[in-house]
Amino acid sequence: MIKSILIINNHGKPRLIKFYEHYSEEKQQQIIRELFLLVSKRTERSCNFLEIGNNSNIFDKDTKIIYRHYATLFFIFCVDSSESELSIIDLIQTFVESLDKCFENVCELDLIFHIDKVHYILDEMVMGGLVLETNPTIIFSNYEIQNKLEKAENPLLSGLAGVMQTIKPNK
Repeated sequence: MIKSILIINNHGKPRLIKFYEHYSEEKQQQIIRELFLLVSKRTERSCNFLEIGNNSNIFDKDTKIIYRHYATLFFIFCVDSSESELSIIDLIQTFVESLDKCFENVCELDLIFHIDKVHYILDEMVMGGLVLETNPTIIFSNYEIQNKLEKAENPLLSGLAGVMQTIKPNK
């Protein structure tokens, strides 16, 4: 089971935090700090899997940390021993591909200014710590349907987009 999903930038600032187990806010902050320290110290050539074992007083002994570093962001998944490391690496790749499709070359600012959409994409993939969907095409399709529904509910959004298109100069 997936225990938590975090996206942290190179400076240690969390950009997405999703815990599937209950932790106090203090413990969550401690987990974020410790995870950043663990993954940021590692070299590019290091393995993307970390087994915690008895080396930590924060995590259970069966907790595994699986992460990928893309540009300025660490995508970190904390899982229990029942999860396959390779399937989680693939899930991280799928998550990043889905974000790329939805935001057209996702960057850290997209995560900051569109966190609701990022959470929606993540919720399409993982719910309650269990993987629901791994096909980026289906995830993107559901994202597009959700966007259309939002625009239909709020006509100002679609009207504003049209106004912005007319204001932007064509290059």
